[in-house]
Amino acid sequence: MAAPFIAACVQTNSGPEPDANIAAVTKNVREARAMGADFVLLPETVGMMEPDRVRRREKAVTEEKDQALAAFRELAVETQAWLLVGSLVVRMDGGRLANRSFLIDGAGTIQARYDKIHMFDVDLGGGEVYRESASYAPGRRAVMAATPWGVLGMTICYDLRFAYLYRDLAKAGADFISVPSAFTRTTGKAHWHVLLRSRAIETGCFVLAPAQCGQHEGGRHSDERLTYGHSLIVDPWGEVLADGGEDVGVVSAEIDRRKIASARGRVPALTHDRTYEGP
Repeated sequence: MAAPFIAACVQTNSGPEPDANIAAVTKNVREARAMGADFVLLPETVGMMEPDRVRRREKAVTEEKDQALAAFRELAVETQAWLLVGSLVVRMDGGRLANRSFLIDGAGTIQARYDKIHMFDVDLGGGEVYRESASYAPGRRAVMAATPWGVLGMTICYDLRFAYLYRDLAKAGADFISVPSAFTRTTGKAHWHVLLRSRAIETGCFVLAPAQCGQHEGGRHSDERLTYGHSLIVDPWGEVLADGGEDVGVVSAEIDRRKIASARGRVPALTHDRTYEGP
């Protein structure tokens, strides 16, 4: 079994301009590495947090031309850490956008890509409305990838509300699940901690959830500019090992895979599925 390692979640307040975001994240990743982190995770839309749909589409480029992706690959080589680029806004063939997560190894090689499956199309009231499907094409497949410490299952933000995806990843062999996010302040206060702890408990996996925080530039409504923060690292028994609070920064925790076997041995729910007739 792989030895314990240090995972770190970088909590950012990304804006609409990639250059400024890259500079801020680079500083945070170097800080995480100095803290001993072997695996550093970044939030959703870390390269560009552009709330205006038209400007977002104008700014989006293909994966090959994305300056943030290139910079983060170089940063992985510099630090020799594995990086989870929570997500970038990527232009696909035909002009649609993808909300895409990247797993990069210490040599700067992209080991896995995951396109967000579930679109955040909600009306929270008070004028706070989101329609991700108006900009993004939903992903069509679940993704897992091998790391030096075990198998990572990749998800993004709103996926968190669909427990079957997490169960499928765990049953397919995931040891850790990433949940890079830009959770709204409204939904974060109500549901963020309980959902992440639930996904960890249900799967017997470590859950690693780097998050955007604070007030962002742009947006038609004040609440649209607020993300919740509280990047979390949760162990397989549901214990919160690290909480990023509300401010930009880095949190880390030791990840010991023995806790996975312990939790699943005590409550082996992944082996107790039964077939049943639907309602």
